[in-house]
Amino acid sequence: MRYLLDSVVWLWSIDALERLNKASLEILENGREEVYFSAATAWELSIKARLGKLHLPGPPAQCIPAFMTRQGLRPLPVTHLHAVGVYDLPLHHQDPFDRLIIAQAIVEQMTVLTADRVFGKYAVEVLWCGK
Repeated sequence: MRYLLDSVVWLWSIDALERLNKASLEILENGREEVYFSAATAWELSIKARLGKLHLPGPPAQCIPAFMTRQGLRPLPVTHLHAVGVYDLPLHHQDPFDRLIIAQAIVEQMTVLTADRVFGKYAVEVLWCGK
């Protein structure tokens, strides 16, 4: 199975494992699943860190690739098909980064690992990761 990480789930996976449920921990830790980290998430986290809305354990250009390697995450670039896929989504969610993650998951036929209940309103497979 192929999974795409939502930003909150990734942040919890590096700093707040107690917030993740058993199923998501198993996927993130077993090394048998294909788990992807979107360039859109790196973009979102970089913007929030620069604005002072998010504290990362180092500059994004260093800590994000380091954690991706440590966690065995695969990179997922943003393509034109992902970007234009946002057009077809209903307006359940106003966050442009989350909408892009949803479009990527639909185009790539991935399940989103999320703790955002709004994702469930879209025609995308989700796995709830919160407790």
